[in-house]
Amino acid sequence: MGKFDVTVIGSGPGGYVAAIRSAQLGFKTALVEKYDTLGGTCLNVGCIPSKALLDSSEHYSNAKENFSEHGIDVGNLSVDLNRMVERKRAVVEQTTKGIDFLMDKNKVTVFHGLGSFKDQNTLEIKGEEVREISSKHFIIATGSKPASLPFIKIDKEKIITSTEALELREIPQKMIVIGGGVIGLELGSVYQRLGAEVSVVEYMDRLIPSMDADLSKELRKILKKEGMDIQLKSKVTSVERTGDKVEVQFENNKGESQSIEGDICLVAVGRKPYTEGLGLENVGVELDEKGRIKVDEHLRTNVENIYAIGDVIRGAMLAHKAEEEGILVAEQLAGQRPHIDYNLIPSVVYTWPEVAGVGKTEEQLKEEKVDYKTGKFLVRALGRARASGDIDGFVKILSDKKTDEILGVHMVSARAADMIAEAVTAMEFRASAEDLARISHAHPTYMEAVKEAALDATEKRAIHS
Repeated sequence: MGKFDVTVIGSGPGGYVAAIRSAQLGFKTALVEKYDTLGGTCLNVGCIPSKALLDSSEHYSNAKENFSEHGIDVGNLSVDLNRMVERKRAVVEQTTKGIDFLMDKNKVTVFHGLGSFKDQNTLEIKGEEVREISSKHFIIATGSKPASLPFIKIDKEKIITSTEALELREIPQKMIVIGGGVIGLELGSVYQRLGAEVSVVEYMDRLIPSMDADLSKELRKILKKEGMDIQLKSKVTSVERTGDKVEVQFENNKGESQSIEGDICLVAVGRKPYTEGLGLENVGVELDEKGRIKVDEHLRTNVENIYAIGDVIRGAMLAHKAEEEGILVAEQLAGQRPHIDYNLIPSVVYTWPEVAGVGKTEEQLKEEKVDYKTGKFLVRALGRARASGDIDGFVKILSDKKTDEILGVHMVSARAADMIAEAVTAMEFRASAEDLARISHAHPTYMEAVKEAALDATEKRAIHS
């Protein structure tokens, strides 16, 4: 039986990062992964492959819609979806092999198989052979899997989840997306750019409902302009496949019964924690009403040597949140005192333009009765945006009315996923809007929109609006 100081179950971004940090801190570390490749959902069937397809489809869309105004004639364009998918697979393979390299480099022992607790210090691993290991500490990082609705039967052919949407072999004529959150809009965008007619059916009164309402409004306007059909405040009542067609029935925002027929129905109603087969009942680890593992402020479960991180616990299901939690647990075990400010975990939607936000939304500030100021700047006023042709969107900064401390930053813009990092940095150091406004930003760049929004929040003195 192998003996370890720290054993991490699950090799997604939270798990493999926790394993690396544990090893760096001198712990004898094991990593247990159910599947043949490391990287979890994110690297295999989530973040990385979806971005590969988003980038490929955006290249095609630009060539089709925008190249001619730049004086570039590409003639007759065509899409080879199979080659696009093969490229995506190559990106995934290269990335997962990178994790293999990091495990070897940091001397982390990797076991492939389903890990299940026998007791609080012993894990049984069922792979090609059955083995047992013992460990002083465990970190559960088993992630999440796609959720569905009780009446929907996922057949993985015509009624699919995000996993299957990454492996389609032909472009559907009509795709129906149930759910107007991050996953649905990103994958819907991929196939719309490639020529599919896309309809989104969302139960809430706006898209990306967890983000600032102005972001939802702006993204909806942009997607509708691009041809996406969006049905809000619509409750799906049935999804039925007949031959090669799928019919989705729903009650629209007027309470009327309506239906849409398509070739593919993507069910993107969120994700749920994955704890099956872990044997949590054998050690008494408690779950909450949503099936998430209960943890305290140190991410420790009710069993003192077992911790849990990432999608399997409370909070946003984000890879970078899981990474921070993995580092936090490892450093705590080493006697350090790390911290995570969950208010400063950014959210990003990788449509084009991209959407990003961090800190409090305007709705939250109103609900909490906080006196705040707003600064806003339109991307189209930037010279860099006009030069590239990506003029949609804005940057909005919310700051305290008395102290000017930045409380939230929200943006729709080309490259917003990268731009949001400046806001996170500023807020981590409790910067004021004026602090951000007085920092020199290179010209011409999209980042100038952040400076201008900060100027607008500081005595309404934006220069270019």
